[in-house]
Amino acid sequence: MPIYKAKGKKDGLQKYNVRINYISDDGKAKQLTRTAYGFESAKELERKLLCDVKLNGENSVKKMTVQQLYEKYTVAKKYEIRETSLYKNKQEFELYVQPTMGSVRLDKLNAQLLQKWKSSVEDKNLSLKTRQHAYGIFRALLNFAVSMEYIGNNPLLKIGNFKDALDKKTEMSIYTAEQFREYIGIAKQCAEERQAKDNSLSEWDYYVFFNIAFFTGLRKGEIHALKWTDIDGAYLSVKRSLTQKLSGDDRETPPKSKSSIRTLQMPKPLIRILNEHRERQEQLEHFSEDYRVCGGERCLRDTTIQNRNMRYAKLSGLNKIRIHDFRHAHVSLLANEGINIQEIARRLGHSKVEMTWNTYSHLYPREEEKAVEILDRIA
Repeated sequence: MPIYKAKGKKDGLQKYNVRINYISDDGKAKQLTRTAYGFESAKELERKLLCDVKLNGENSVKKMTVQQLYEKYTVAKKYEIRETSLYKNKQEFELYVQPTMGSVRLDKLNAQLLQKWKSSVEDKNLSLKTRQHAYGIFRALLNFAVSMEYIGNNPLLKIGNFKDALDKKTEMSIYTAEQFREYIGIAKQCAEERQAKDNSLSEWDYYVFFNIAFFTGLRKGEIHALKWTDIDGAYLSVKRSLTQKLSGDDRETPPKSKSSIRTLQMPKPLIRILNEHRERQEQLEHFSEDYRVCGGERCLRDTTIQNRNMRYAKLSGLNKIRIHDFRHAHVSLLANEGINIQEIARRLGHSKVEMTWNTYSHLYPREEEKAVEILDRIA
């Protein structure tokens, strides 16, 4: 149990705060904090408080269940973890941890029980990435319990993360520059036809969305959050992200990390596309600088973006790729032209170059060819 130094002394003795965490009989998490002077007195006070808690019929925090721990965790991490991440973690906790482990008390957790949980997740036939993410959520939860001194150690660490020796890294589905020209040509044609039919400019938003995705590698939420105030000539600034909820209550949040706040120089084709799109939006009655670049007063909806993506791919005779794969396509284009991995990491908003390299190192085929050419000359 924690004993903290506090400001102040009495009779030459250092002041200490003594805190005891415990769960009451009604299942509520409680805390006792008392003051003592001198470290030995603080230790004695700690022992007394623990004794008092037990004598009152209120056991230690080990009565807490995994579900109760998760509720405390979300409150504690509310301002430390992005809202979107907390929401995704909640979904996966409810799917993969809560059903079998939610009602288990912390003092009952052991390697054997957690191995059974791991086996139950294995039986769901999930991808390795999904299984490992579920493990990561559970591990973070129990690490929190250790940091709060609810348990002495994290028993999940003993059994380790999910591994699959036969699991091969899935090849990224991307469009080459030529394929993207075919795809975006169809998107432009659809926008022109819609405008000619009923004088609607709305289809142009999707055309611009996919151009931004391909030419900048921005994440979907970053594109949603773009306003005209973020566009300055040849430069585009990423300052925020936007999360969509089923309720329609869109939430602006900071980007994924500090490194995700970045300014990118745009290529000439994208500058031209954005300039033309701004001229179109300026025709709208309530246009302002705070308009979303893609959507105007309200950002495009994820479902309609997915529908347009399927439609454009089908009409262009291409296999459909995911929205996030346009980000991969951006990297592939730069990597195959030998652009330094550090610059690619900066453009993607990655905090570490290693993150970029681990994900995209296989997109450097020309480097392999160069290496072989050098070795060929030895013979």
